[in-house]
Amino acid sequence: MTLAAFLAVWAVHLAAAASPGPAVLMAARTGAVEGLRTGLLLSVGLGLGAVVWAAAALFGLSLLFTAAPALFGAFKLVGAAFLLWTAWKMWRHASDPLILDARPPRGLFSALRLGVTTQLANPKPAIFFGAVFVGLVPPHAPAPVIAALLAVVFVNEAGWNMLVARLFSIERIRRGYIRLKSILDRIFGGLFALLGIRIAL
Repeated sequence: MTLAAFLAVWAVHLAAAASPGPAVLMAARTGAVEGLRTGLLLSVGLGLGAVVWAAAALFGLSLLFTAAPALFGAFKLVGAAFLLWTAWKMWRHASDPLILDARPPRGLFSALRLGVTTQLANPKPAIFFGAVFVGLVPPHAPAPVIAALLAVVFVNEAGWNMLVARLFSIERIRRGYIRLKSILDRIFGGLFALLGIRIAL
């Protein structure tokens, strides 16, 4: 695999990771509501979830989805259901008062699990990675190249969402979020719902 192809994978995936979607929305809200520590842990989970999809694409899951549309449809419905459930919870509790630091922060495994689950709820990255890897990664690429690709995917995904979580954990932004919590949670919930519907369709 040439250096140019490797850099192309890095750039294309970084652009995809930075685009608004379930991962970025969850990182923003977690950073604002639960603070930087939890946002960073969530971002690690998002990175791990992206690595799972990238590895699945490298080892043929995207081809399986293409060959078996019903299986891909089932994955989409499960992912859409998770996003719609998340949207419903946000909408339902949008008007609940929230006092910063009034509750213990989410634990390590809880934050990681939320990140991984949020990422895996969207099966489209498997197709995205499959399309990118099929065009740029040579068949039977050596293990070091595959490991480097997966490391790039993790760094892109986790790093970008850490940046988002950091931005939304800044005290002024957090206080602003709390003041507008009811409106913003309904906006976030609506976006999650739209993403869930889009994935289902």
